[in-house]
Order: sequence, then C-alpha cells, then structure tokens
Amino acid sequence: MSTSQRFGSDAVECAEAVLVEQYPRLVRLAYLTLPDSLGRHTRVLLAHKAVQRALPRTGTPAGPAPAEDGTDEPDRHLALLRSRVLRAALAPAGPAGTTWARPIRPPVPPFVWGLRLWPPAGGIDEAAPTLGGAPAPVRAAFVLLRLDDLAPDETVGLLGRAGAADPATAVRDALALPADEELLRALRRPEFDASVVSARPTDLLRRRRTARACWAALATLALTLTALSVHGSRPDPDVRPAAGPAASGALDPARLRRVPPGAWSDTARVDFTAWPARGGRTGDRGLLARALGTWAAPGTTPLSTTPGTTGEPPAGPPQLLYAGELDGRAVVVLRDGDRIVRYGESATGSRGGRTLDVTRTDDAGVTTAAALTLFRAPDGASARYLLAPWIAAATARDLLRTDDTGEALAVAADGVTAPAAVPPAGASCTSWPVLELTSSTRIVEKHSFVLTDLGALSPVHLTYTPLPDGPAAPARQPREATGPEARAAWARQACRLGELRQGGYWAVNVWDFAAARLPDGAGRAVWSCTRASGWAGPGDVIVRLRLEAGPPRDVARARSTAACGRFGRHLLAGHRWRSPAGRWYLLAAGSRQVTAITATGAVRAGTAERTLAAPWPGPDGAVSLTGTLAGGGTVTALDGAGGGRD
Repeated sequence: MSTSQRFGSDAVECAEAVLVEQYPRLVRLAYLTLPDSLGRHTRVLLAHKAVQRALPRTGTPAGPAPAEDGTDEPDRHLALLRSRVLRAALAPAGPAGTTWARPIRPPVPPFVWGLRLWPPAGGIDEAAPTLGGAPAPVRAAFVLLRLDDLAPDETVGLLGRAGAADPATAVRDALALPADEELLRALRRPEFDASVVSARPTDLLRRRRTARACWAALATLALTLTALSVHGSRPDPDVRPAAGPAASGALDPARLRRVPPGAWSDTARVDFTAWPARGGRTGDRGLLARALGTWAAPGTTPLSTTPGTTGEPPAGPPQLLYAGELDGRAVVVLRDGDRIVRYGESATGSRGGRTLDVTRTDDAGVTTAAALTLFRAPDGASARYLLAPWIAAATARDLLRTDDTGEALAVAADGVTAPAAVPPAGASCTSWPVLELTSSTRIVEKHSFVLTDLGALSPVHLTYTPLPDGPAAPARQPREATGPEARAAWARQACRLGELRQGGYWAVNVWDFAAARLPDGAGRAVWSCTRASGWAGPGDVIVRLRLEAGPPRDVARARSTAACGRFGRHLLAGHRWRSPAGRWYLLAAGSRQVTAITATGAVRAGTAERTLAAPWPGPDGAVSLTGTLAGGGTVTALDGAGGGRD
C-alpha cells in the first residue's frame, strides 16, 4: 500500500480484522504512552478511543506506510494501525512529548455515565508507573521494542509517522532504560491486559442531587423567562430561584469499608488496602458522621492538601483505617483510592478546633504505607504514629549520629506509638530524629527501613545507593538507609531534609555516583545526587560534593525531573572549587556509564575517565561540560555548565 493510495473496502475490512485481533496490544500501547498524570479513568477511555478511532474509513488517504517489499498485508495494516494509535496518544503532548498543551476533551466515543474505570489491581496499572518518569515518545518506544518486539529501525519509522519530534533519540533513550525482565514478563501475562478494566459507580447521591439541581435550575429558568415575557425587561422581584437539595447525608458511616485484622498476612498487595480499622472509637457513628460530613463540606474547617492532591469528597464509601482518641483529640483516618484523609477534633466533639488533612499515596507499598502521623504535640516537638499491621518493631534514632543504635519505641495493641521526637522546624539542627521500622517475618525476613517526618501526614522513606563498582558491573539499586555506608552519607546532610517540608514527597534517596582524589592533597571527595521523589511522579534533585571536612557543597539542582532516578541514570555535574593552597580548579564527575568528559569555554580540558580536575585559569567565565556514554551518545551537565562556585 503506497502513500498515494486510499483505503478501499477490502483494505478497511482487513484492517478491522487486524485491529480486533491485536486490540489488547494496541490498547496497551496507547495506555502506556499516555501520561499517568491524566488519572486511570481518563487514560483508559483515551486509550480505547485512540484504538477505536484508528480504524480508517473507506476512501480516506492511506497516509505514510512502511516499505511493502517482503511485508505481509496484515503486518502492513498493523503498522498503519500502530502509527494511527500513536499519533492519537502523542497528539495532545507538547514538542518534547512531556507536557500537555491543551485541555483533554471528553473521550467520546467511548464514554461512560456514572462509572469510574481503571485496570484491575494486579494488572497493567501496577507496572505502568515504572515508566512514569520518561517522556511519552520514550514510553511508546519502550513498549514497541520490549513488549511488541519491534526492531529499532521499525520503531523509529513508526514514531516518525506518528509525529514524534525526534524518534531516533526516543528509541535510543528507550533502549537505555533498564530492561527489568520481571516487569517485562509481568506485562506480557494475560492479566496485564489494558483492555480489561474494573468499574465502580461514582457518588450516586451526589449524581441524584446534581440531576435534581439541574431540573430545579431549568424550572427556575422557565419561570424567569415567563416573567420576562409578561413584565418586559424588568424581572418580578417576587420570583425567587428554587433552592437545590442540601449537601448533607451524602456519606453514610454504616457503609464505610472495613478490612479484617489478618488480611495483611494473606495478600500479595501489602499496602493501605490491607490496613484494618483500628482505634477505640471505630463504632462511634457520631464521630464518623462528623468526619465524613466535614470532608464532604469543609466549610470553615481548615483544609490542608499536599501538592497535586484534591480535597473533593470520595466517589464511593471510603475505607476506615482508624478512629480513636489521643491526648484530648479525636482522630479519624480514611482511605479513598490513592488518597488518605485525617480528620481531627476536640475529644468533646465541639466544632472548634476541627482539622482536615489530605495526602496522596499513589502506589504505596511495604515501606511507604508503613506509617501515618496521627497527632502532633502543640509544641511541635513530638508526634504519635499509626503503624501498619505488618510492622513488628519500631526504634527511634538520630540520623546525625552514625553510631546511634536507637531506642525502642512503645507501640500499643492498636498500632499507635508512644510520643516520638520529630525533626526540628527551625534553623538549628543538633539532631534529626527518625523511625527505624522492622517488618514482620510473615512477609519478609530481616527487613528494616527508615522513615522521617517532614510535616506531612505520610512520613518519607529514606534510602541510599552506594558508589558503583564500575561501568561493567550492574547498576546499584537503592537500599535501606540502615547500613554503615548509608548512615555515614545521611549523617552529613540530614539537616538539609528540612528544605523538603510539606513538599508532597514519598521517598528521598542519596546516590553516591562518583568519587575522586582532589588536587593539592585535599583528600577524597564523593559526588552524590539527592533525589526527593514526589507522589505525582517527577522529583527534585540536588547534586552535592562531599569533602572530607565540612558540610556538603551544592553543585547543581533541578526540579520536576527524572534525573537520578530509575529513568535518569546518566548524570554529569561540575563545580568551581578552590583548593587549600588557594588555586582554583574545575571539578567534574559523571555516573558509571560516562567514559570521558570534555570541558569547553573558560576551561578547555578533557579526560578519558569519569572524573575531571583541571586548573581554572581566570576568576570568571562559563564552562560547558559534555560526557561521552559507553553505549554511545552524550550527556551534558545537569545545570548546563560547570559554573558552581566555591
């Protein structure tokens, strides 16, 4: 089929047969290409829309097509369908394929009324977020290369016909992504079918109220128009708009979902969905009704939400996690999908002092669903936490002291801890209290991890990635911040965690990516990248240089980036440094796949190593850094230059 031909009836029928046969794979391609920021319901509908609208009509131009020599007719039709699906999935994206340039219109067809759709638990949606940090063309290339087994040149051609700005770069970046065999096997299993969805109703009572309000508004409009037709342009002052129904009673405490106490030990999904309802007031209908009512209509109650979180009422009955009384405060904790809500009031139930906090918990797991902050002391010096049912022991220790073995933290039968010190909120930082939790051997053996309180409802998981063994060795993975190396690295920069307060983060990882001896006998320096990952997907990073003495020095930073994460493992950074002898140097370092570094501008130097130390001749000037990668390609410095100053 050449580019000048049009689709005949036979060609359309053949394309339809191919579409029906390959429908799940095409939906998977569209679903994983669309950004997860759209939400699961919208992504499902847009993915099905992209595939269903990919079928051409009789008489429409065939468009660009692959070469026909040696290619079967079904394969040519499949290539055309793939390109049309990709064009639809990539069309709303900006030039880089990473930001949405215009609002998403209702996906019609298909459309649903009164239902929310998403891939079922244990399905493709559990694996899709692993690609969330990559641009849309890279995600599409990953699916085509790793799941559909296309050759790189075929993938470049498909992306080009679909309108991707730089398909060759997208394919190269996709090939550089870690090919996790477990993930690939999981995505190929039948249950990882993006065309299989779960459905639940939206808030039926709210829909009923909306319908009534619409009818009332129509009736009011009809009365107003009638009055205008009788009295001219001046409305009758006695005509009043009909009042809509009150927003009370939308949520019933009797319908709250409650999980059996032992569910966590008999499920493969160890997260907030396995938390039982705990606390001494889980049967207090009045307290639960006030919590649900305040959530549905906060009124004057202070509402706190983490970035990227909505405080809107739930679409269905939420899950009850806790209802109890702590130090004169009644606290209720509820879960609605990927959100956790904490309601607080005085123990007497008076209206004064009510609070409502909402946070995201997307894809929380064993560590990130291990604790929630129930109560903070009025002076802000301590807090009490609700621990997950799979936590066997809790220890409070100081992150600044590498030799601190910690002190056991008492935990009540309902999972509530005794008061524990929290990190200081002011400028002084003489200690940084953290929680070291140990998981039950019923789910994992010898597993301890560290959480820190950054002022949000959900504590933040701290991890550490050690220096690489070399370019030929496998990439190191983040590990728990409990070993000697991790403690030493975190002790040097724990106080900088205060900069991340209330930022909507779920994990912070320190990655030591390079080390080198400094000029003029100044000792050894370690280059590290600290990545704070947000619940929404992107993260904020800071590259630091740790010298043998003194605090770490900031080298470069970036916000809302994939750098220093699973899909941003190639890193290069530079720093202008003054040695103890008073001489200025350009220091640069790259991650394990960097095989050479070139500096241009105020400093002209190069090295066939991962680290560079070159004299800086003048007092000023800009420097550009470029690193050569082992697999081909280049990487530039995170801040675009080696301009950081001592």
